[in-house]
Amino acid sequence: MKTDNFYADLPEGYAEVYHINSKAKGTGLAFNLAALLLAAAVIVPGLVCGGIGGLGYDGAFLAGIIAVIGFIAYLILHEFTHGAAYKLLTGHKLTFGITWSVAYCGVPDIYVTRRTALISLLAPFVLFSVIFCSLAVWMFFVNKVIYMAVIIILGFHFGGCAGDLYTAVLLLFSLKDKNLLMRDTGPEQFFYAPGGEA
Repeated sequence: MKTDNFYADLPEGYAEVYHINSKAKGTGLAFNLAALLLAAAVIVPGLVCGGIGGLGYDGAFLAGIIAVIGFIAYLILHEFTHGAAYKLLTGHKLTFGITWSVAYCGVPDIYVTRRTALISLLAPFVLFSVIFCSLAVWMFFVNKVIYMAVIIILGFHFGGCAGDLYTAVLLLFSLKDKNLLMRDTGPEQFFYAPGGEA
């Protein structure tokens, strides 16, 4: 069965052209290192600009507590956002989980189109970047403790999108065949193209 957004079965003549396995040691470590670097690139200047030294111990501790609680909530919402995009576009059963290297949402039983893959991959990045950046700017002028917490969450948001951004860049600039299909199990993505040429 074929729709504009997915195939239930891999079409005849398609072959695998690329594979991302976040559970593999090298890939998982690379994604997590990239995540830490992206997070630090946002958090360090954000805290310095916000004057973290002026918060005192109590303010910094409260900001940290808020950030931890907010990050846990964000992690769940991030995966649900992937899931909401997949569900709206395909209507198919979702899988959620967490491994040593990644939290994930996937639709392992179908082959999604390149467009569907890009929308689902980038949905959390776009949505939460707008929310957290807007909140950070507002809180900078209203409440420095909450601002600090939001900056930390924003940093981990960018870091947490490292794998999504890598895959999106791959689809935009390398795997450009408009007929490309992706099977997303969550921690692994398999890419297929007609004749095995992306």
